[in-house]
Amino acid sequence: MTLTVLAVGKLKENYLREAVQEYLRRLSRYAKTEILEVEDEKTPEGASPAAEAQIKEREGRRLLARIPEGAYVIALAIDGPMPDSVELSRHLQELGVRGESRLVFVIGGSLGLSPEVLSRADERLSFSRLTFPHQLMRVILLEQIYRSFRIARGEPYHK
Repeated sequence: MTLTVLAVGKLKENYLREAVQEYLRRLSRYAKTEILEVEDEKTPEGASPAAEAQIKEREGRRLLARIPEGAYVIALAIDGPMPDSVELSRHLQELGVRGESRLVFVIGGSLGLSPEVLSRADERLSFSRLTFPHQLMRVILLEQIYRSFRIARGEPYHK
């Protein structure tokens, strides 16, 4: 299985880059995993809803251009289902059994994902109704994917 985390913006903080690298190292035992980044748009303070929609649309075009043909796309969106770790593990296993060998997890920028990206997604996934910084979300996502592989193989992992 090949996993791609497709995200808006670059990680700015060293501690986040180090955490991402650690989980990529751990995941390398289970799947080829890569991080792809697209340029983010600067959102002016007090931007109008129309300006925010244009920003999401521009970021969305960049994201859509990086999604490989035939990939199964999972958009991280607050309105998606919120599985627990065991349910997520089972779901990822089921996708593999179904033959979905290329999974792309999409993380939007600070304004979220454009309607076009959400329409392209095969499903949505939420980790909480809470709002997380989009940069921190990469670490959370990679940790949960790693946990999913450990659960699926019956390997110990702290709870």
